[in-house]
Amino acid sequence: MIVEGHPDHEIWGRRLMASVPENETEEKNCSAPAIHEFPDDFFTNNERKSGAILLHIAAALYMFLALAITCDEYFVTSLEKICEKLDLSEDVAGATFMAAGSSAPELFASVIGVFITHGDVGVGTIVGSAVFNILCIIGVCGIFAGQVVMLTWWAVFRDSFYYILSVVALIAFIYDEKIVWWESLVLVLMYAGYILVMKFNSSMQKFFMGKSNKNVANGNAAASSEMEDVKPSKAYSRGSVVMVDEIMNASPSKFRFPEAGLRVMVTSHFGPKTRLRMASRLIITERQKLVQAANGVETQVIDGKVEIENGNVPEDKPSEVVENDTISPFHIPRGIGSKFKWLISWPLLLLLFFTVPNCAKPRWEKYFMLSFILSTVWIAVFSYFMVWMVTIIGYTLGIPDVIMGITFLAAGTSVPDCIASLIVARQGLGDMAVSNTIGSNVFDILVGLGVPWAMQTMCVNYGSVVMINSQGLLYSVVLLLGSVALTVLGIHFNKWRLDLKLGVYVLVLYAVFLCFSIMIEYNVFTFVNLPMCMEE
Repeated sequence: MIVEGHPDHEIWGRRLMASVPENETEEKNCSAPAIHEFPDDFFTNNERKSGAILLHIAAALYMFLALAITCDEYFVTSLEKICEKLDLSEDVAGATFMAAGSSAPELFASVIGVFITHGDVGVGTIVGSAVFNILCIIGVCGIFAGQVVMLTWWAVFRDSFYYILSVVALIAFIYDEKIVWWESLVLVLMYAGYILVMKFNSSMQKFFMGKSNKNVANGNAAASSEMEDVKPSKAYSRGSVVMVDEIMNASPSKFRFPEAGLRVMVTSHFGPKTRLRMASRLIITERQKLVQAANGVETQVIDGKVEIENGNVPEDKPSEVVENDTISPFHIPRGIGSKFKWLISWPLLLLLFFTVPNCAKPRWEKYFMLSFILSTVWIAVFSYFMVWMVTIIGYTLGIPDVIMGITFLAAGTSVPDCIASLIVARQGLGDMAVSNTIGSNVFDILVGLGVPWAMQTMCVNYGSVVMINSQGLLYSVVLLLGSVALTVLGIHFNKWRLDLKLGVYVLVLYAVFLCFSIMIEYNVFTFVNLPMCMEE
């Protein structure tokens, strides 16, 4: 009995003992994948490797589209109404609410990273998005702007200086691989300091640069080829940007309030994101009106544009309808490209149409707070699905969370800003598009990381710490600091001109950054990371 039963007992004992050390070695020799923090996937790992991963990639791309539509059409609009009701100054509004509008996906990705996955996908997204904003957007604008754009040094210097301070603080805090409550509080307070800088931006600019021309949105606006056709003496000319009351008093019949407001919101008095968004919106709406005017000659078109804005009701109302129905699920837009985009995004448009009141329309205007809350909920839902899909993709392909954040998530969350910047740069307003890409990242670093960390360490569990799993992330942030310095140096040595040469230079820098980040995460240079635990 003993002889017969002993081998079985021994084998059973060996199995039990073998299972415990395996678990221990798993914890020691590899890092737990974040995929287990999400619901179980419909497909097994083998099915995903056999082709089901393509469905996840398509779903992640669709979530990027969903975030872009929700942010641009509902969230930003509700933020504008909140700023109006709170009577915030333009600079403070631009530095707070408007920055939140464009950086909402990164912020929610960071919140999910801190509270759900307990991983580095959020930090990776923000670091990657920051580099994408600086290098890729400037590169795309330089290559596709179609003209040489002169940049003013003040905006680039102001934003890059504060941004470098933010990145240095981030490096100091993540160096020991954990974040404590006072470190997160310092990041949030630094953002309060940035709001103060934006508040006194005009007086600081006068102090450093002397007297500035208030009627020009950017240093290069009047010099751009498109603006030269317009007489600068006219207060309502396209090249000039003056205050609303000046426009309305100078020629009440020439501009309706929306057009006057758009022109004011691209002045240097406003925050970076406001100026960028309003300029691209202004350009698009003016183009729509010019097309509707259907005048063949350039000078006649400009006159035609003024006639449309001249209180002419038959011409004015259709243009408003077209503008408002671009996001309507019940209105098919013109043009093959627009129809294709409308068809793809139709389920999203229908969902948002019935669940979020569009406060851009007069009848829903008073429900702006409801619109803000509901659009925030949808951004959170879409961000959750986006991070979930990206986590599954990374796990299936054996790619660490940080690399997925730095590459795929970062590019996806920053594409809308890239398109808006390109639209503006092609109109000769490259100064606005480029110098402010640096400033927009201050929000990502200080609020996108600072607020979730502060919530975890001070509100949810006071005194707790947030662990940074990837030591390689420190090297990526140091690379980020280097990329900012090299970009500003490149702009300086290029004599503050944005052209093809500068565009190629920064895109090469972006490729170098990605290569180094990926090699660091895969322990090519030195051991920084445990590999991700893979299970069949």
